[in-house]
Amino acid sequence: MGRSFEEERQRLVEELRREGYVKSDRVAKALLKVPREEFVLPKYRRYAYLDMPLPILSGQTISAPHMCAIMCEELELREGLKVLEVGTGSGYHAALCAEIVAPRGGGGYVCSIEYFRELASFSKRNLRRAGYDDRVSVINGDGSSLLPFRDEFDRILVTAAAPKIPPKLMECLKPGGIMVIPIGTSLLQTLKVVIKENIEKYIVRERGSCCFVKLRGLEGFAD
Repeated sequence: MGRSFEEERQRLVEELRREGYVKSDRVAKALLKVPREEFVLPKYRRYAYLDMPLPILSGQTISAPHMCAIMCEELELREGLKVLEVGTGSGYHAALCAEIVAPRGGGGYVCSIEYFRELASFSKRNLRRAGYDDRVSVINGDGSSLLPFRDEFDRILVTAAAPKIPPKLMECLKPGGIMVIPIGTSLLQTLKVVIKENIEKYIVRERGSCCFVKLRGLEGFAD
């Protein structure tokens, strides 16, 4: 008999800890709690806990678990923070963030923007089924530029490759806030951690090479 999803999840988190991707207990607990099998297409459920990206809808992918771990760690998430995610995909990464910033009874929340309408619907269904729709809001729209917000966010997570840091996203980031975003060409990028010191100054740190699907919208890739 094969291992259960819970056993596979435990094995994966132990592996990610050994490899140094998971450093904090908060990220480890989120990975152990969120059921990745509920965020993949049914035909890929058996592969949910392999450390690899998987196809979803609209030619997009769900990121490999190690990349989700890296990004969550770099965001320095904690309970009570307001998080903006650009690129909802299947909803899995939003659920991981919500598990950290908005555990049941917590005060944080996640707002996620998805460019593709069918993916926005797909992610909403997944989040509802997994029990995160009370902590994650999904909006269908252009997350690169046309952001319908007045509030600023403590953290911004961009899960698609951008040619440059979108100015509108910097405006939505609070002073002292952190953005994690892959920047580069449509084929290869560098994962960058952007720390906004104040309205006029921010620090950018590089965290290695990565490969994401393209950011769509006015500040993304045209094709």
